Amino acid sequence: MNINIVQNVSDINCDILVVNMFEGEKTNSEIVNHYVIEKDNFEGKFSQTYLLQTYDKLPARKILVIGFGKKDEFNPDKLREAVAKSIKKAAQMKAKSVAFSLEGVNFDYSEQFTYGAKIADYSFDKYKSEKTDKVEDVYVAANKEIVDKAIIVVDSMNFARDLINESAQIVTPQYLADVAESLDIDVRIYEPDEIEKMGMGAYLAVAQGSKQQPRFIHMRYSCDNPVKKIAIIGKGITFDSGGMDLKPASSMLTMKDDMSGAACVLGVMKAIAALNPNVEVHGVIAACENMISGCAYKPGDILTAKNGKTIEVDNTDAEGRLTLADALCYANELGVDEIIDIATLTGACMVALGTQASGIMGNDEELVRNLINTAKHVGERFWELPLWDEYGDSLKSSFADMKNTGSRWGGASAAGVFLKNFVKDVKWAHIDIAGTAYFEKPQKEFIEGAAGAGVRTLVKYIAG
Repeated sequence: MNINIVQNVSDINCDILVVNMFEGEKTNSEIVNHYVIEKDNFEGKFSQTYLLQTYDKLPARKILVIGFGKKDEFNPDKLREAVAKSIKKAAQMKAKSVAFSLEGVNFDYSEQFTYGAKIADYSFDKYKSEKTDKVEDVYVAANKEIVDKAIIVVDSMNFARDLINESAQIVTPQYLADVAESLDIDVRIYEPDEIEKMGMGAYLAVAQGSKQQPRFIHMRYSCDNPVKKIAIIGKGITFDSGGMDLKPASSMLTMKDDMSGAACVLGVMKAIAALNPNVEVHGVIAACENMISGCAYKPGDILTAKNGKTIEVDNTDAEGRLTLADALCYANELGVDEIIDIATLTGACMVALGTQASGIMGNDEELVRNLINTAKHVGERFWELPLWDEYGDSLKSSFADMKNTGSRWGGASAAGVFLKNFVKDVKWAHIDIAGTAYFEKPQKEFIEGAAGAGVRTLVKYIAG
């Protein structure tokens, strides 16, 4: 999809002209006012649509009226959702060119318009004989600089969605390493013997049940005199069977998405390489599969993490935190100012927040608050969960420094307390995207499947 910036949208010769209408108000189009409002009493409630023929009275063949709802309740999130719905309807009608005449919007819609249009344009039809119909050209009066930057961000987000939607038979640890090496940044890939030398016993234990060898990925974007140094870590379980504590079949169906954190980090690094911010960024992924076999790690095993802490395996399906533990230790040695990890970590977070928000917690209130505010600005939702020491009581072990799971109550926070043991003297935030990484049915502007959760927020936070 091409997004073309123009001054006079109504003069564009296109298949569909999209005209917005606020509830209870008229539009700037006489045709819309006469036929849609006066004759058919279209109210303009949010996301309502009305299709109108122009009968060659305008350069556009058809007009699609999209309701924006009450003007005092309209906001950037609603604009993004309305734009996405308009693009989807245009594609269903096999329109190739769509122009947007957006009137009465009292904020700069350039960024959210771009997100809405490009998110709606996304499909993963690689394995389908019949491909999805696409809008090829979009015309809008907007700020070109903002649009161009937003395109980089949302294209990187859709790049992450492709990685998550792809099957686990393709997306192996080595595949993620190959993707990282294809980006325009410095990359170091560690193989099993090197990982063992670094003392990453928790991560290697998770990996040992699979014939797919683990790959520890370190990407680095550098610049002269950076104002800040940040490490972002993505959980990279390319398939999660649950290990010896095997998941039920129905719970395993979407476990190709357990590397959504890794896909987010790869998407962010792709965008950062194009945007060139004055920030040093390290992208870290401990990639592996969690499989069941005669070699798999077992409940009751005692593991030693990179920082020397010992962990009793209470449940092999709580593997993500084990891989993140060693990744956090590694990031802690990079001399960064902040560490942010992102992971499909706990079902408990899904129980608490559903698919509407990601959970966030950390050891620095300012960092957590800044990430929450950044997410809100770009159209994502983060909700802070507590990180009280008391949640760690259920992690106590009689045989090791800690267990990898505890009580089912407050499980998302208990996981956060577990991870905190592997962070030392650096600002840190943990983002749990278990509920927001993958939608089992369409939600707002998104279709079923991967959402690219976290990409927009982390790019905005790092690059502004």
